[in-house]
Amino acid sequence: MMTSAVNHYFGSSIGRKHLVAITGLLLCGFLVSHLLGNLLLLVGPDAFNLYSYKLFALGGLLYVIEAGLALVFLVHMYLAVRLNIENMRSRGKYAMKKRTGRGTTLMSATMPYTGLVLLVFLILHLMNLKFGTVYTTVVDGTEMRDIYKTTMEYFANPVSVGWYVFAMFCAAFHTAHGFSSAFQSLGLNHGKYFGKIKIIGYLYAIVVGGGFAFVSVWAYMKGV
Repeated sequence: MMTSAVNHYFGSSIGRKHLVAITGLLLCGFLVSHLLGNLLLLVGPDAFNLYSYKLFALGGLLYVIEAGLALVFLVHMYLAVRLNIENMRSRGKYAMKKRTGRGTTLMSATMPYTGLVLLVFLILHLMNLKFGTVYTTVVDGTEMRDIYKTTMEYFANPVSVGWYVFAMFCAAFHTAHGFSSAFQSLGLNHGKYFGKIKIIGYLYAIVVGGGFAFVSVWAYMKGV
């Protein structure tokens, strides 16, 4: 009985929307933590390499965290694509679109495209940095990977920086709408406070997207 109810819920459009919202907010939280780690580039090579070393020192736990993060991302992407296809089919049944109270904004209309850009960015990001050239260094007598050097080499290329900034612009565009939309999907859209949630979403997008972009430009300028 319980299993049937759970399957019915997550098989419904409402259940899928809730999952997209929850996984989206989890990914927003991850981006904040990732940005804080990236800002250590500004502190110096030792700080950034030690941060990376401590993460790898987690061993099996790190793989569990990464697997969980990958699952959250895949569920979010799959359900978002599925909902978008369902919405397109639904709209196709009508000769004229009826405007809703929310209306359609440029940010909401481009969600599938900015999401696609972010998918491509993630694949290239992992290939070029996490699985990129491996150097070693010694910090406080401990040998570790010099991920700082790998990162700075990547951002020494203006094409890489340009692509990174563009992808972060798409991330900001995507999360600016996605943040408030997630709360709306969860039913937390009361008129008294939803306007503030939207403002927080815009601020989040500017700070996170702009923060990542700033780090890449800073790294390039430092190399120059």
